[in-house]
Amino acid sequence: MISVSRVVIVTGAASGMGAATAREFARAGAAVVVVDANAAGAARVAEEVRGHVHAGDVSDPSFCEAVVTKTMAGLGRVDVLVNAAGVIARADALGTTDAQWQRVMNVNVNGVFFMCRAALKEMKRQRSGAIVNFGSIWGEVGSAGVVAYCASKGAVHNMTRAMALDHVKDGIRVNAVCPGEVNTPMLQSERKEPVTPELLRRLADTVPMGRLADPEEIARVVVFLASDAASYITGTMVNVDAGYTAR
Repeated sequence: MISVSRVVIVTGAASGMGAATAREFARAGAAVVVVDANAAGAARVAEEVRGHVHAGDVSDPSFCEAVVTKTMAGLGRVDVLVNAAGVIARADALGTTDAQWQRVMNVNVNGVFFMCRAALKEMKRQRSGAIVNFGSIWGEVGSAGVVAYCASKGAVHNMTRAMALDHVKDGIRVNAVCPGEVNTPMLQSERKEPVTPELLRRLADTVPMGRLADPEEIARVVVFLASDAASYITGTMVNVDAGYTAR
């Protein structure tokens, strides 16, 4: 499905679904560029997948441009971009600080835009490319207590649709994967109560399938969307949520 000649950039690749995605692309034979603000984590994943590493903040447009420029210099092309970098603030509007709002928007929205813009320049020259953004079921249906995150993912969904239409004639496909409840560090972060097996069981009980997803289950869908097997799919939000949004 993925050619050994494909060059894939994955942001947020130091842990969770980003790391799983980097591993899945490497298993498929792609050359993987690991991007994350966590330099040590990114280096570990890059060593594991025998890939390249760029540590930095995707909310910085100059960093995003540098990632693509260095990838072109070292590997000669950019075939796939996966925007998996993301942060969350667990609060309603009254409980969300200015700093939390700005950080969520900077990483989840601005970071996706800046990375896409940088990669699209090269993909347009190549007349080919695939972008997979990480949206969320909460970008469509919303959820209490995570207003900034919901807003950011809604923006990612419409950005994905707009970019897909803008570049459909350039041979570039742009889609989003929209995970449900996945057992990742983000699922366990910034909670007011300790993360215990009981808490994880309660979260699993909210899912029709009765369990949390493993990151690898999301990663396999990402690789499919980036592959030639998905050649007629663009501008689409693909829910991977065990039936959550079917209700």
